[in-house]
Amino acid sequence: MRHGTRRADERDEQRAEHGEAEDHEAPAELEAALRTGPFHLALRTAIAARRLPLQRIRHHLTQRGVNVGVTSLSYWQQGARRPQRAESLRAVRALEEILQLPEESLVRLLVQPNQRADRARPAARSYRSLVEASDVLRSLLAELGSPVDGGLHTIGHHERVRIGALREMVGRESQHIVRAHRDGVDRYVAIHHGDPGCAPDRVRVRALENCRTGRVRWHQGTGVLVAELLFDARLRAGDTHLFGYGFEDGTAGPATEYMRGFTYAGGQYALQIRYDDAALPVRCHRFTQHSAAAPRGGRQELTLSGSHRSVHVVEPQVRAGILGIAWDWE
Repeated sequence: MRHGTRRADERDEQRAEHGEAEDHEAPAELEAALRTGPFHLALRTAIAARRLPLQRIRHHLTQRGVNVGVTSLSYWQQGARRPQRAESLRAVRALEEILQLPEESLVRLLVQPNQRADRARPAARSYRSLVEASDVLRSLLAELGSPVDGGLHTIGHHERVRIGALREMVGRESQHIVRAHRDGVDRYVAIHHGDPGCAPDRVRVRALENCRTGRVRWHQGTGVLVAELLFDARLRAGDTHLFGYGFEDGTAGPATEYMRGFTYAGGQYALQIRYDDAALPVRCHRFTQHSAAAPRGGRQELTLSGSHRSVHVVEPQVRAGILGIAWDWE
């Protein structure tokens, strides 16, 4: 008899793990709670709908590298306490995943209605703005007589972005390793897309290693700038070249993300965002997009490291599409 009871309990837990609630009214109640709040009611309703014990939830959080005690979880769902610290907010985002809730559905309930406008994250670049920038980029590249691939394949690219004390993108540096796939290649065209409001005419191009600056072109309305980086010798097909360059910006307002588009699949890419001690974000995450029109996916929370000043992502073999890091200031 005990053996049968234990197996029944295991089946119940398996159903709970997959979000199979026996109460058919729970999803409607949950939808309403998530829409109107308050936070503790939405959390309690979600836990009840998924039929997960608090101890089991704590186990799932631990697997995701988040440490929250059962007592804290109990207080949160009773309304006795509210998650406020950065680590607690990270736990709430993990709870959304564990309880199979829409992204930001619990987090948004932690912001009071009169605070939401102030704390709202600035909108990411719109699809229209990205399309306009893409059209401008093609025009600028044509002006420089540069084909899309430039005759080079990327083997490795390490990019470091610096965020200043005013939350602005101060600049970025790149260490690039390329291989020529045809003879006679003697340059690389670097692209800079500043944040909304940037002044590309005031952005400075720096040739740091094994290259020198050639022609520079920009478009004021979109903040797109392209710069030739000239090599000292012409590469033959199969030759590799290592060079470094950078852009000094600091002309736009607060930055909330940095992303890079890849036309072709290729080599390794590493992106590091470094923040000023006077302006540290409360949370960061990586994201991917198949194209500018596609929804964002591949979300993964990132932890500040290096004396709590930087985050990074590494892609051993990049795919065509977009990869980036986004962050929240409040």
